[in-house]
Amino acid sequence: MSANTLTLETRLGHRFAEPALLTQALTHRSFGVPHNERLEFLGDSVLNCAVAALIYSHYPEMPEGQLSRLRANLVNQASLADIAGTLGLGTLLRLGEGEHKTGGAGRPSILADAVEALLGAIFLDAGFDRAAATVQRLYAERLETAEDGKPAKDAKTALQEWLQARRLPLPQYVVLKIEGEAHRQEFHVRCDIPSQGVAVAGQGHSRRTAEQDAAAQAFACITDQSTGKTP
Repeated sequence: MSANTLTLETRLGHRFAEPALLTQALTHRSFGVPHNERLEFLGDSVLNCAVAALIYSHYPEMPEGQLSRLRANLVNQASLADIAGTLGLGTLLRLGEGEHKTGGAGRPSILADAVEALLGAIFLDAGFDRAAATVQRLYAERLETAEDGKPAKDAKTALQEWLQARRLPLPQYVVLKIEGEAHRQEFHVRCDIPSQGVAVAGQGHSRRTAEQDAAAQAFACITDQSTGKTP
């Protein structure tokens, strides 16, 4: 087991009894099989349940509607991708050559899916209580700073507001292709902002999530440009 993997286990607060589960959780389908999509499916449910329990206890007076919005704020793609960054997942993901060359290690959707897959792997390795403890560890700081049920501003909204504030044309989203079986489709969508010379592709398990992925990357591009950073 590599030093980087041991560091990841330390950050997760869990040492895997079955290291193969950890390897699978870090394996994107572009790399081969077994990949992490089934673990992601499982981890998504574990995450939602664990976060729901955390905020239910943390905010005893908060009504159901606000609890639902707060949970959505905490488990959305942007939040999960940020957690992936703190875990250093970008350097640990096993990606196919094509996905690696196109920046898959930094793609928010891939990083978010990997976090969910890790939670699914911990659930299988040690049960729900251990997975929930990992969720609590990862969300401890975020839970303290979370706004009381205020919905998160998604990438498409943030991008649109940024452009509107500067009186620039709004982005256009184009579906490039749809892959996979009907029950497990992968959408590829391009976000075009001609006024900024930006055209980036995103992907996700629905058109909406693919558009959000593309918007997040486009927003990163234009904000880097506006601050003089090299993308």
